[in-house]
Amino acid sequence: MKRLDRITKVIGAKWLYITAAASMAVMAGAGIIAYNKASHTIGESFELNIPDTSVTEQADAKQEGIKKPSADNDESSETDIVPKEEDSGKQEGKADEKLNVQPNIMPVNGKIINAFSGGELVKSDTLGVWKTHDGVDIKADKGTAVKSMNHGTVTKVWEDTLWGYSVTIDHGNGIVGHYHSLTSAVAVAEGDEVNSGDIIGYVGETAAVESTLGAHLHFAIKKNGEWIDPIGYINPLGIK
Repeated sequence: MKRLDRITKVIGAKWLYITAAASMAVMAGAGIIAYNKASHTIGESFELNIPDTSVTEQADAKQEGIKKPSADNDESSETDIVPKEEDSGKQEGKADEKLNVQPNIMPVNGKIINAFSGGELVKSDTLGVWKTHDGVDIKADKGTAVKSMNHGTVTKVWEDTLWGYSVTIDHGNGIVGHYHSLTSAVAVAEGDEVNSGDIIGYVGETAAVESTLGAHLHFAIKKNGEWIDPIGYINPLGIK
């Protein structure tokens, strides 16, 4: 009986050790499993927190805040050089100055036998009728040189049925000169540029409407389409 009790105690003590060892093994295993699980979780968290950025995205991130040139900016940088209206006006003014620096001269020096009527009716010696006289008749010998009153462009050269051989010159600034009763030896052609004092033709007696006057120049001026007194324009102060 004592022997049986002793064996029971020994077995009980060993079982206790075995149970304790098994418990420790289980706890150790559970700890390992928990450690692995925790490590896996931390690893996932670590991977999730690291942004997956490419080299291109990093480069773009560095360029953030810098405006890139656009097509609109490129177009706006191109400027067309267009003359301003005031510049054009200055150029026109220079052209006018060129005209005005040359002196107005009488196309022929001679006696004025018929003056400008200023819209009033006067009797024509040749036609015997009352009509306006829109120019001046300057008496001169046949063949006397007729000169351009000022700088200008010859716009018309022709033989008129009533006024004979004629020349029209645009003198600029709205001034147009009409030179009538020339000889057929006209010295200019349409489109010619002339200066003040240039010879454009010669005194004749080809104006049928003033045939009784003999050799003379019929000289008339229009300003902006209206007949004006040629003498008053060339010599407004009446200086002799």
